[in-house]
Amino acid sequence: MKIDERHLIQLAAVVKTGGVTEGAALLGLAQSAVSRTLSMLEKRVGEPLFIKGRRPLQPTAFGLSLAEHGFVMLAASRKASDLVESFRIGNSGVVRVGGTPFFMDSLIAGLCAEFQATHPDVRIDQSYGYFPDLRAGLKADQIDIAICPIDILDEGSGLEFQQILPGRNVIACSVTHPLLLKRKPQPSQLLSYPWVAPPPGSPLLADLRALLLSFGGTEIKVRYSGGSLMGVINYLKASEALTVMPHSVVFAQRKERSITALPINIPHPERALAILKRVDAPRAPAVEQFANHIRSGFQTLRHLIKRHEEAVIWGQ
Repeated sequence: MKIDERHLIQLAAVVKTGGVTEGAALLGLAQSAVSRTLSMLEKRVGEPLFIKGRRPLQPTAFGLSLAEHGFVMLAASRKASDLVESFRIGNSGVVRVGGTPFFMDSLIAGLCAEFQATHPDVRIDQSYGYFPDLRAGLKADQIDIAICPIDILDEGSGLEFQQILPGRNVIACSVTHPLLLKRKPQPSQLLSYPWVAPPPGSPLLADLRALLLSFGGTEIKVRYSGGSLMGVINYLKASEALTVMPHSVVFAQRKERSITALPINIPHPERALAILKRVDAPRAPAVEQFANHIRSGFQTLRHLIKRHEEAVIWGQ
């Protein structure tokens, strides 16, 4: 004998609430519809489902046994409804985010943790890359958003961007570097120290070459290259080497007191840290919630970084 699962769910709702009217309200059905269902079910199984004359309604032993199966389906239905609602408002789902290594490790990872403190059912899949790889990932639907420094997007690129932080580079060094003792370090003095080269593919590599040319140098002593953010920081801490970094990345290390910025202005391109999305990508609620959180986090960071920058007496 096959029993309609919907009938078992209605039976479970009535048993759970103790009344047909209440059970119908729980399911969002009409009371008359639930009454007909219970009558049909009793006729089909040939046994009473409720003890006559009891209020609130009390199931017979057989009725309770059937209702137990309905409880399982009712609970599953409720979980499914909750899941749909949670996904609809962005409290569950998956966010695939790609970004440049230094920014992701120093700034974005912490914001991811903050986001999941209020959205624990959202999974974040993070990947690394520079602009060409991230653009390809967006277009291939391998990532939902990218967070990276960019110059200007080509018209018709199919991507939209929202700036979250203006770009500014600094020369990073250890907090005990000898040049920090000098009031105005000169370019010639900087060129006499070893340098850490940014990772291959990083826009910072071109910035380092531009810096070298602005100082009138033809070559620098590169002693270390290809390291991760922590690798570069640990190398700077233990040496007198210098490197080019975004000011925001150096700012993020301020509490560790391991690296700092030399008080000297350097040329840097018109570049900004931005959130990139495909124009035609479907707007998954969790992705939108995550992007909003990143933007909000950087609104606070922008003011803190600006204050930190103004606290340093930059050389002229």
